[in-house]
Parts: sequence; structure tokens; C-alpha cells
Amino acid sequence: MFIPLHDDNPLRSISFPFVTIGLIIVNAFIYIVYQSGLVYNIGHAGIVDMAIIPCQLLGLDGCASSAVQLIGATPEAITPLSYMFLHGGWMHLIGNMLFLWVFGDNVEDAMGHFMFLIFYLVCGVLAGYAHSLMAPASNIPLIGASGAVAGVIAAYLMLHPNVLVWVLAFGFISLKLRALYVLGAWVAIQFVSLMSAGQSGTAWWAHIGGLAAGAMLVLIMRRPNVKLFQ
Repeated sequence: MFIPLHDDNPLRSISFPFVTIGLIIVNAFIYIVYQSGLVYNIGHAGIVDMAIIPCQLLGLDGCASSAVQLIGATPEAITPLSYMFLHGGWMHLIGNMLFLWVFGDNVEDAMGHFMFLIFYLVCGVLAGYAHSLMAPASNIPLIGASGAVAGVIAAYLMLHPNVLVWVLAFGFISLKLRALYVLGAWVAIQFVSLMSAGQSGTAWWAHIGGLAAGAMLVLIMRRPNVKLFQ
């Protein structure tokens, strides 16, 4: 519905969002070099090796996946971190990185570089576990930064609901709207989509798990002088 382009929200405590930009670069690098085929392609087996497989992550008996057994395969305990740096296509990557670009810098500003990195990773890990707990028997690989980015969205919404955001509405209309409406609409879509998901391949519970994690963590990880709902 709304594609965010830019927000009118200057940085207050940091001079440059090193972690936000670094995360975007790392995600783009991994996709371009290892997944796109432009340089190399790890293929389906490589993706599954580093993805979250819910039934494997939870250690359920009889869990089978289509992954080829690779020498030096990623330990299951690492996949809640590794899965969030893989993407299912260019649009999956660009969509996640666009939201991180627009909203990540101000959340990083509110937390500081190190705390923001921990916040992002923990949101992604908790999103992966939320998805797995809600679909424990699934052997479908989960990849993508959507859960971690959902945490960033929740934090931004709680920090800066009144900031004006330039968006592209319905793909072609340029508008300036409050973050409350832009991100509130995104959050609402997640819940509506969850209720009507059917056989959709989108991991809506990962998004909702990331939102819940971000909303809780921002309460304790923001700087002491940063107020909510500015």
C-alpha cells in the first residue's frame, strides 16, 4: 500500500548510522555474491543449510527436509542468525532493505550503534522462533530479514509516530504522511494477512514475532534520555 521513500527525522545523537548502512551492505553483498548467480549461486541446498527449518530447530523427531547433507553444514543453533541474511529474490531483498534504510537510522540514533546491532539481531532471532513455534511441524525453509526489520518498524512507531514520511502510495502517488499511518497500515496488514494466509508462502508469524520483540526491546534498549511517542 505505502512504499516509504524518506522521513523528515534528523539524527540527534549519532553522526552517521554505521550499523544500519552496514547491515544493508552485508545483506546486499550476500545476495549478490552468493545467491543471485551474478557471481556464484549456493543453490537450494546451500539456502536450506542456513535457513530455519522449524521442525529441525525445535528438534522434532521424524523431521525431514529436502536439503542435501553438506560437509560442514551450518549447526542448527546458528540458523536463527544465518537465516536473516538470505533472501528469496531481488524484491524480497529490496523491500526489506528499503524499510531498514528509511527507519533504521533513527532507531539506531535512539539506541546507539552497539545496542542497535544487538536489537536488530535479537528481533530477527525471536521472529524466527515465533514462526517455528507457530508452525513446529513445518520443514519449509525460512529466510529473510523481514522479522528483524519488523522489530525496527515497531521501535520506530513507538519512538516517532508523528514524524512525516514521504511514501509512494499505490505505486505511483507521492504523499507525505505521519509514520503512525504509514507503519500502522503495515502492521495492520500483517495481522489481516495472517488471518487470511491460507497456503501463502509468507511467514506472517515471523513478522508479528519481530514486531512484538521490537516493541518490547525498545522499552529497555533506548538511551535513558530518549522518550517514547515523540
